[in-house]
Amino acid sequence: MRLEGSCHCGAVRFRLNTRHPYPFNLCYCSICRKTQGGGGYAINLSGQKASLEVEGEEAAATYHAQLGDGQESPAERRFCSKCGSALWLWDPRWPELVHPFASAIDSELPVPPERTHLMLGSKASWVPVSTGPKDRRYEEYPEESIAAWHQRLGLER
Repeated sequence: MRLEGSCHCGAVRFRLNTRHPYPFNLCYCSICRKTQGGGGYAINLSGQKASLEVEGEEAAATYHAQLGDGQESPAERRFCSKCGSALWLWDPRWPELVHPFASAIDSELPVPPERTHLMLGSKASWVPVSTGPKDRRYEEYPEESIAAWHQRLGLER
């Protein structure tokens, strides 16, 4: 599936291919919560880095999150330097992947049959967790990857 995304002001637009388009993965970690600002969590997708095309690259800035142990994350969080919209994450540990934030996607995304709520141990106390009957909850990261979730439910495209 081809995804198209952009920032709020339109300075950055991007396109990429994905086999895993369902926005099922809600991350409640402090990094996602503070850089995304929506709902107390971020929803990450997965796509092929080689297919990523960006217009307005000069407006896309990079942030490396500070980790609790004083280290800097190797992951590059890209955002618009003009309006602050979070766009995607790329991590050199998985160089073939790019993880756009569902909040930046303009394409119609499919509705997931279940959701995964992860990093609940980092959730802010004011954030409610609304789960459906099939949803899964994890205090940290689950073993199941984005690709494995799509495969398990027969949802790859």
